[in-house]
Amino acid sequence: MNRDASRERGKNSGAAMKFVILMGVVSLFADMTHEGARSVTGPFMALLGATGTIVGIVAGFGELAGYVLRLPAGYISDRTRGYWTITILGYVINMLAVPLLALAGRWEIAALFIVAERIGKGIRNPVRDAMLSHATQEVGRGWGFGLHEAMDQIGAMIGPLIVAAVLYFKGTYQTGFAILLIPAILTLGVLLTARVLYPQPRDLESTAPEFETKGLPRLYWFYLAAMALNAAGYADFPLIAYHFQKTSTVSADWVPVFYAVAMGVDAVAALIFGRMFDRKGLSILIISVLISSFFAPLVFLGGFSVSLAGMVLWGVGMGAQESIMRAAIAGMVSIDKRGTAYGFFNTGYGVFWFVGSALMGFFYDFSVPSLIAFSVLTQLVSVPLLFFIKRKQRTF
Repeated sequence: MNRDASRERGKNSGAAMKFVILMGVVSLFADMTHEGARSVTGPFMALLGATGTIVGIVAGFGELAGYVLRLPAGYISDRTRGYWTITILGYVINMLAVPLLALAGRWEIAALFIVAERIGKGIRNPVRDAMLSHATQEVGRGWGFGLHEAMDQIGAMIGPLIVAAVLYFKGTYQTGFAILLIPAILTLGVLLTARVLYPQPRDLESTAPEFETKGLPRLYWFYLAAMALNAAGYADFPLIAYHFQKTSTVSADWVPVFYAVAMGVDAVAALIFGRMFDRKGLSILIISVLISSFFAPLVFLGGFSVSLAGMVLWGVGMGAQESIMRAAIAGMVSIDKRGTAYGFFNTGYGVFWFVGSALMGFFYDFSVPSLIAFSVLTQLVSVPLLFFIKRKQRTF
């Protein structure tokens, strides 16, 4: 490589890293906003007169709507190339729905804003991941997505702490939602700045790899199947928290601390696994699945300390899923189909997580060992599939 080419490569790499950091700042403020709100929407709905069933239905419907919309959002972005337009639309809905909760005087209105917040997130996520994939080719797929996830999780820790501080100082839920208007505005401000500085994120990917041009490659569907199995066996935190409270393994005061610990581990794991993924490839994802697949027996059978160790493994799995799992897709799909690929992936992953969570909730009511067996085995079944994909990648 001559000196001019080397200088040009360094310039592209610097621009790509700045884009990843800029979008990481967007996610940090965005997570601060919506995770801050989500930490108290259940009690807020109850305060407005909603029953537990209504709270569950609203939360579940919001998640389902958000995941279903990821597919058309990704497809439309590929067809129209309107990546920024769709991303900004999603963030505007996602961010403005949170402070508007402060004006909700009835649970029906609050439910509307809670669902809108999830819909906004569903619209923006696959398109944002597609744009990030262009930048990560220059800085390393794993490192780029890992850095983004780490910044995302820092916001996810700060947001609930802000709301907790408001409540500690005798503020109301409405005050907490109103204060979250500040990070919401910062989110949109940084996002618009990124739009101005990087009107064509696609240009950050200098050499696009060649893949099958008709539809998505077969290897991608095997990968989606493997990750869907992994998602199905991953217990959602509300079920874990429910177990802690029901068995008194962890006191109510410590439950959010356990969650914060898991989020912190998530951020660190995303950085470490992301960097290792760029050197070792899919092997790192297999290792992360093997490590995290044993969180369930520790969390559901252990005492205080063992349960905390289980939450650490749970955080390791979350960090890997949110970084290298997304990074691997960019290496399988052509540049023109990234939005569609991330849309299909997010939708499939979310639906299987939803179905798995529902099944584990059912198992929990009559047999905790059945829940643990389902969780561990479902995740481990994904490992042979990942080995198969890894072997096939070598032949390309």
